[in-house]
Amino acid sequence: MFVFGLLSTFLPIVIIIFVIVYALKNKEMGGELVIRHLYTYLVLFATLMMVIGGGISIFMAAADLVSPPGYYQNFEDFKQVYHDGKVPTEESKNLSDEEVRERYDQMVKDEKNRARENAKNQIIKSLGFIVIPLPIFLYFNNMRKRQSDI
Repeated sequence: MFVFGLLSTFLPIVIIIFVIVYALKNKEMGGELVIRHLYTYLVLFATLMMVIGGGISIFMAAADLVSPPGYYQNFEDFKQVYHDGKVPTEESKNLSDEEVRERYDQMVKDEKNRARENAKNQIIKSLGFIVIPLPIFLYFNNMRKRQSDI
C-alpha cells in the first residue's frame, strides 16, 4: 500500500516534468504538434499501465485458483461454537463430534470452492484490463510511429 501511495504522489509530478522537458526540447516543432505527441505518449502510458495491472491481477487470481487460501477456523473452535449453543438451531446442541466434524469438513470444502469461484471471477474481470486497453495501445503506438516518420 505504501508503494501505491508513493506512486500516486510522484507520478503526476513525473508526468508534469516530462511534459515540460518534452515541450522545451521540441518547441521548434510547433505547439500543436508537441501537444499531439504528448497526448499520444500519455495515452500509451496509461493503457500500458492498465495492461500491466491486468496481467498482475490475472496472475494473482490464477494463484488463488490453483492454491486457494486456507480456511482459518480450526475444528476445535468450530466444535466449541456448536456445543456452546451459539448456533441458532436447537438440534445443533445434540450433535455428536462426528456430525460436527462432517459439517466442519463440508464448510472447509465450501470455503475452498467459494475462493476458487472468486478467483475465476477475478480472472474474467482482469481480462477486461487487458482486452480493452490493448487495442487502444496498439492503435496509438502505430499513430506514434506515423508521427515520428513525418
